[in-house]
Amino acid sequence: MGEPSRGTHDDARHVLIFDGACPMCVRWMGRVRHWDEHGSFEYLPLQDPSVPDRFPALEPESLRREMHLIGPDGRLWTGAAAVERILDLLPLGRWLGWLFRLPLARPIADRVYRRVAENRTRLGCGPHCGVSG
Repeated sequence: MGEPSRGTHDDARHVLIFDGACPMCVRWMGRVRHWDEHGSFEYLPLQDPSVPDRFPALEPESLRREMHLIGPDGRLWTGAAAVERILDLLPLGRWLGWLFRLPLARPIADRVYRRVAENRTRLGCGPHCGVSG
């Protein structure tokens, strides 16, 4: 996958793309919004019609499978790596960010993220998500 474009917004915020049709995802984005004291993120559901035009390099299947975070410089984080970056950017999340720097933390975090995403129908998302375990 290539680098996503910066889109049309010329601000210093990260763009957080999530499944806006998934109740669990929407709940978590609500928590991130609450913790986002500095307005570090633009919250963009993958169903927003502007997503394909703003980020043509992002594959629809990948967007449905895991959240995507695009930095102001176009850098891309997905899945557990996106969670780590989000924690680094949130004032209250930094106290958890150190967990990702422990030995073997990244492979464990990747596996946990994948399991949660694959099973989100059992964890509060409906069959519309199209992700099954």
